[in-house]
Amino acid sequence: MSNNNESLANQDIEIPSVLPVVPLRDMVVFPYMVTPLLVGREFSIKAIDEALSKDRMIFAVSQKNFEENEPTPDQINTVGTVCLILRMLKMPDGRVKILVQGLRKASIVSYTKTIKDNPFFEAEVSLLQDQLASTPEEEIEIEVLIRTIKDQLQKLVALNKNIPNDIVVIANNIEKSEQFADIIIANLQLKINQMQELIEILSVKERLRKIVSILNRELQILDMQAKIQREAREEISKAQKEYFLKEQLKAVKKELGEKADSDEIEELRQKIEAVKMSEQAGKECLKQLSRLEKMYSDSAEANVIRTYIDWMVSLPWSVSSQDKLDIKSIEKTLNEDHYDIEEAKKRILEYLAVKKIKNDIKGPILCFIGPPGVGKTSLAKSIARAMGRKLWRISLGGVRDEAEIRGHRRTYVGALPGRIIQGLKQTGTNNPVFVLDEIDKLGSDFRGDPASAMLEVLDSEQNYEFEDHYIGVPFDLSKVFFITTANSTDTIPAPLLDRMEIVRLSGYTTIEKMKIAKKYIIPKQIENHGLNEYNIKFTDKAIQSVIENYAKEAGVRNLEKNITAILRKIARQIVESPKKDQSTIYEINVGNLEKYLGIPRYYSSEKLDKDYIGIATGLAWTPVGGEVLFIEALKVKGSGKLMLTGSLGDVFKESAQAAVSFARTQYKELNLEEEFYEKYDFHIHVPEGATPKDGPSAGITIACAIISALTNKLVRSDIAMTGEITLTGRVLPIGGLKEKTLAALRVGIKEIIVPFDNKKDVSEIQSQLKIKDVKFYFVKDMQEVLKYALKDD
Repeated sequence: MSNNNESLANQDIEIPSVLPVVPLRDMVVFPYMVTPLLVGREFSIKAIDEALSKDRMIFAVSQKNFEENEPTPDQINTVGTVCLILRMLKMPDGRVKILVQGLRKASIVSYTKTIKDNPFFEAEVSLLQDQLASTPEEEIEIEVLIRTIKDQLQKLVALNKNIPNDIVVIANNIEKSEQFADIIIANLQLKINQMQELIEILSVKERLRKIVSILNRELQILDMQAKIQREAREEISKAQKEYFLKEQLKAVKKELGEKADSDEIEELRQKIEAVKMSEQAGKECLKQLSRLEKMYSDSAEANVIRTYIDWMVSLPWSVSSQDKLDIKSIEKTLNEDHYDIEEAKKRILEYLAVKKIKNDIKGPILCFIGPPGVGKTSLAKSIARAMGRKLWRISLGGVRDEAEIRGHRRTYVGALPGRIIQGLKQTGTNNPVFVLDEIDKLGSDFRGDPASAMLEVLDSEQNYEFEDHYIGVPFDLSKVFFITTANSTDTIPAPLLDRMEIVRLSGYTTIEKMKIAKKYIIPKQIENHGLNEYNIKFTDKAIQSVIENYAKEAGVRNLEKNITAILRKIARQIVESPKKDQSTIYEINVGNLEKYLGIPRYYSSEKLDKDYIGIATGLAWTPVGGEVLFIEALKVKGSGKLMLTGSLGDVFKESAQAAVSFARTQYKELNLEEEFYEKYDFHIHVPEGATPKDGPSAGITIACAIISALTNKLVRSDIAMTGEITLTGRVLPIGGLKEKTLAALRVGIKEIIVPFDNKKDVSEIQSQLKIKDVKFYFVKDMQEVLKYALKDD
């Protein structure tokens, strides 16, 4: 901002009655001001462009609410300043920086354009005239007010370093009272509402009075601030005096042979020596202890140091639990607790076998990936129990603060170590099993990125010197057995994923769920409900019905909930029975299942009841397991438009477009008219429209449904398919085949079309799932898909 007596504001410039309007969020422009404006809103940029194309003038006026991004005319003040654009610079991010000169105050008469129907605001404005002194008495009063303001400014500059010294020089060189008032207001650090109030006051005398009032209040605040600072310095002097007196008291007690206050210091020193911490940690603790010894014991800083030393001596620097390394015994424990998941068990036993041979190997970092309810967290607990190690579980879902992992620095009030160090203190050993649950659901915000903080924790090449912000020295985490769990790898950052060994736990088949229910869930829940003494029996068909009709999921969590619900109702029957006869048999069968669980939530016969034209059965992968999709295609008379419905993602839509293009290129082979696509519109729909669907693996299913609709051939309902299609009809490999196979089995489909390149995965899937009656068709192109999927006339 500047004052220039020869400025454009004092020159005779013709100002148009209609001007582009630029609403300002965070400032008020006064006449005689030369100030930069950073403009980012589109309608304001267009208003500036309009002004530059004509007479370079805009009407700058402040908004009533600065948070409003697209204000309406009633949300903009009426009084502002006509400004001349002196310079304009376009920024790389699309914003515009302009330098403007305030010319005249003006008021909006009416809007000729608003951003509701136009690219920018435009308004008819009326120039405002300042009301000067009309009598000699008023002239004297204005002169007194100006001198008062000059005196106040000199005091203000002396007390507040944020106010520039130039303001006093500027004030002394201004002759006109109205110019003096506007320049002073523009250079004071006032709030927007105060500046708007002042620009609307046309009487120069009243405006000067208002400035005197504002400056008086500011001087009072600065006086009070100076008083508080003086009192604070006196308190510090008092504290220093108490410290010297305390030191003198110590010396007197020592001369008299009495016990000094050094008992606590000596006790802490003995603890530090007994803990056998690292050399660097020991030096830091003794350094802090030395500082504590010189401090007043009740000071805030002394309490911070005392808490820090307490944390340091309570950490298990050299305490390790003894591992149980009987491989067969551990294998037995894992098999007792969990059915199947052989890959995870095999990896654990391999690690323990190596550890038995070489004791100083670094702890592994495993990541169990799988849908909810397949036993990821409980497997980690079983590993800790089998190895004889302490367990510490950290739930990372929704954690957004980096300090949750690395801790707070001791400079903060209420600082604490992060969850890693807290877990070590709680377990009391330096080699526990750490379960980091839901690592795929870590968040990030202004407090940092916890996923980045985990990079050092989950890196066996770095975590031997992990440094928590609170303790400030390295702690060896290499002995800790880290196990992380996640539903999907999609949201885990690639650098973090690279540091972990992925162990995938897939969903269970119906047969596997039945075995888990009979061997684990039912006995466990009967014991948990105190029903061991009663004769409770579940028939195999009842368990199968619960799995297929009430708990259709990849895992077994909902299966356990439903079995728990049945046992609760049986417990109530037993309690309410007048004669509690323990010989009564409580049998749960298909006939009485609805009595316990209500009507079925799902139906086992979900596959299509017959073959249809234009409906193909596809397979999809989701973070909670595989799903079956029924893709419907319909041709109607039209002009070749393609409609896609069912909450489909971009990749899914692209697959549909590729499928239609392939059908158009194969019109001869399919016995279609050459210009068939100009006569029909195609509508592709995937039911369950509320559920989002995306991915390329539905490509051959969409193509199959479209070609079926075009050729009027039935699609086999007993066959499912998955594969990505290219424009030339090639079938590309896909992922998640195991989960998709399980989904097909759940609905009773035992014939599956898969890409030829996925042939290598099938043998592994068959051995893992122990299935032999599923028939796979391996295809390289769309012609082979149609051969297996479509029925001949």
